[in-house]
Amino acid sequence: MKPKIAIALVHYPILDGQKDVVATNITNFDIHDIARAATVYAVDRYYIIHPVQEQLMFVERVLDHWKVGTGSKFNPMRKTALNPVRTAPNLEAALADWGAENPVILSTHARAVEGAEAWSFQATRELLKKGERPLFLMFGTGYGLTDDFMRSQGGVLESIKGSGAQDYRHLSVRSAVSIILDRLLGTW
Repeated sequence: MKPKIAIALVHYPILDGQKDVVATNITNFDIHDIARAATVYAVDRYYIIHPVQEQLMFVERVLDHWKVGTGSKFNPMRKTALNPVRTAPNLEAALADWGAENPVILSTHARAVEGAEAWSFQATRELLKKGERPLFLMFGTGYGLTDDFMRSQGGVLESIKGSGAQDYRHLSVRSAVSIILDRLLGTW
């Protein structure tokens, strides 16, 4: 049975470098590269969540170009990769659009979040394998989702730890999505 999973790239509420809560801009690279990873791992939906309508319109223009415009003829593989991409103004709208019943909602972060239920890769992989509940997995931009937002959801997935002595963990979100999807859904 194919695991039921949706992912989201959340642009608000996000911390910036000064720890202020902001809405980050959507980037073209995040649209394309995360969509490719989502397609490789058969993710149901990839939501780009942003509260500003103009930012969501940017995504829709990019999708139109590659799915029905000139880009669809130029690069059919990109058209295929963009199929799971959807936009939403907030988490609630994304969950309503996905329509999965009783999903486990997890956030991701570079470090543990005090007061949030911690989920290991192994436990999350088992959840997907059993197929009893769908998984909605959120990724932040900027300097990450706010702690309060993460604590208000179902839990936080363990962070990616590399092998370097300095414990450097500031990956691009595109890299983090790919690594996490492979850990949860890879055939290794």
